[in-house]
Amino acid sequence: MSIVADRLSVIKPSPTIAITQKARDLAAEGRNIISLSAGEPDFDTPKHVIDAAKKALDEGMTRYTGVNGTPELLDAIIAKFKRDNDLEYTRDEIHVSCGGKPVIFNAMMASLDQGDEVIVPAPYWVSYPDIVVLFGGTPVVIDCPKEADFKLTAEQLEAAITPKTKWLVLNSPSNPTGSGYTEDDLKALAEVLKKHEHVWILTDDIYEHLVYDGFEFKTIAQVAPELKSRTLTMNGMSKAYCMTGWRVGFAGGPKELIKAMTMVQSQSITHTAAVSQAASVAALNGPHEFIEENNKVFKERRDLVVSMLNQAPGLSCLTPEGAFYVYPSCAGVIGKKTPSGKVIENDEDFVVELLDAEGVAAVHGEAFGLSPHFRISYATATEVLEDACERIQRFCASLT
Repeated sequence: MSIVADRLSVIKPSPTIAITQKARDLAAEGRNIISLSAGEPDFDTPKHVIDAAKKALDEGMTRYTGVNGTPELLDAIIAKFKRDNDLEYTRDEIHVSCGGKPVIFNAMMASLDQGDEVIVPAPYWVSYPDIVVLFGGTPVVIDCPKEADFKLTAEQLEAAITPKTKWLVLNSPSNPTGSGYTEDDLKALAEVLKKHEHVWILTDDIYEHLVYDGFEFKTIAQVAPELKSRTLTMNGMSKAYCMTGWRVGFAGGPKELIKAMTMVQSQSITHTAAVSQAASVAALNGPHEFIEENNKVFKERRDLVVSMLNQAPGLSCLTPEGAFYVYPSCAGVIGKKTPSGKVIENDEDFVVELLDAEGVAAVHGEAFGLSPHFRISYATATEVLEDACERIQRFCASLT
C-alpha cells in the first residue's frame, strides 16, 4: 500500500517550477542555458526595505507574531488598499500569509465543499485549477483566446455560472499573458455577477503596479462596490516590490471568510516570518518611486521581446498591458520538422525542442490551459533577452 494519499493523483507539480529546475540542471551540466521560465523580477529588493529588516532583527523581531500578522503590517495593508484601490477594510478583514499562493490555498480550503465549481478563465496561472481540485472543487475552465486579448467576456461568464458555482477567479494583469482588464471590462463582468449572489470573486492583483502605456489598473470591488461583500482581493509583496523570497501575500475580504482562512492557517504555517512582515511594512509605507523606474526598464524589455518574437517565422505575439510576461502563439510552427526530423506536434514539443537545440527555457501553453502558445518572462537582463530572442528566431528559421 502506497504512503501517498489518493488526492495527490488529481494534481500535478507546478510546470513552471519543473521547467525552471530543468534549466538549472542543464546549466549545472555545462550547457549555455537562458531560462525565461520563472516569474521573478531580476531587480534587488529596495535598500530601504532591507535596512528595515536589519533594524527589526537588531531590535529582536525574531519571535512568533499573531497568525494574521503584526498590527503594524495589518495597518500598512489597510492603508495600501485605501490609497491604491479606494477600498476600506478593518484589521479583521485582512489576511496575511507566506505569499499569494497560500492566500489562495487558505481561501479554497476554507470555502470549498465537494463538487463546488470554480470558474477559471484560461490562460490561467498554473496553480489555480490544482488548488481547487485539491479541496474537492471542480475547475470550470473557459478558453479566452488571443482574439479576445485573453480576457473573459460577460457572455462567457453568464453561460458558465450554475447553481454549483462558488467562485470566479480573476487575474489582472495576467500571468501568463500580461493582459489587463479595463474598468469597462470589469463593469461588464460585474453586471453578470450582481445577478448571481451565490458567486464569490477572488481577484488576484499581484501585478497591479506593473502596467505600461498608460493602462489604468482597477480591481473589481473598486468599480463595483456592491460586490465587495463577496470579493477576496488578493495581492502581495513579491512582484512590484521585488520581494519574492520574503514570502508575504495578503488579501482583504469579508470577516467571515477571513476568520475561516485564519483558522486554516493556524493549523498549518501559523504565520509568515516576523522579519518579512517588518520589511513589508517598510515597503508598503515607504517610497515607491523605484516601481516606476523598474517599469521603464520592463517596458523597454517588453517592446524588445515582442518585436523580436514577431520577427521569428511562425510566431505571433501581442503587446501586453502589464506584468512581465508575453504569451506568443506558435501555431505557425505546428506540424513543422526540426533539422533532426522531429515533428513539432504541439506547444510542449516546441519548448522542449527549443531548450534542446538553443538552450532557451520557456513554458508551454498547455500548462496554462490554452494552446498553441508559450510563456516567456522578460524579467531578466536586456542583453540576455536579446540573445534569447535571437536563438528563438534561429530555431524557428531552422524548422521546415
